[in-house]
Amino acid sequence: MTKRRKASGAGEVPRTPSERGALDALVVSLSHLNLDQLELQWRNHLGGSPPTHLPGWLLMRVLAYRIQVSAFRNLDRAILRRLREPTNEAFESGSARPFATRRPTTREGVGLKSGALLVREWNGRLDRVMVLDDGFSWNGCVYPSLSQVAKAITGTNWNGHRFFGLKAVRSGERSKVRRRVQAVQELRR
Repeated sequence: MTKRRKASGAGEVPRTPSERGALDALVVSLSHLNLDQLELQWRNHLGGSPPTHLPGWLLMRVLAYRIQVSAFRNLDRAILRRLREPTNEAFESGSARPFATRRPTTREGVGLKSGALLVREWNGRLDRVMVLDDGFSWNGCVYPSLSQVAKAITGTNWNGHRFFGLKAVRSGERSKVRRRVQAVQELRR
């Protein structure tokens, strides 16, 4: 791992309009450089060599950000933490979870309740899939997605919603999909 050196004047906030203008011009000029020139700018301003896996457009943005951070200083930790927080009332009270669990749904928004049975005929055999709270059960195994169930049944990659007839091909068929899901749920009762 190469050691990075600080850019000249790192941590010093540009005070005069001409210093700020020069920094703005430098950042704008990065958009006109090719990959080799961006790598040279990286070495000049940040030291070391840039990550090799980054495409040119991303390298340019990371370089521009890092140059501005070295000139203006980074945001303090409290501000960074505040920016990462979701902005809803539940979070203000401290009771929200960042990634709330959700129930299985189709892409059209039709909810699949736990215990619903999805039925599909494939190669002359009737396959039944049970909707669970944490996935889908077929043939004694639990799968996290319908696409994995469809692959287990057919041996090839399938869109699980389309395989089980839950994904409408055209927008005019949404009511048909809803009726099919409702009929399956009625059979369950």
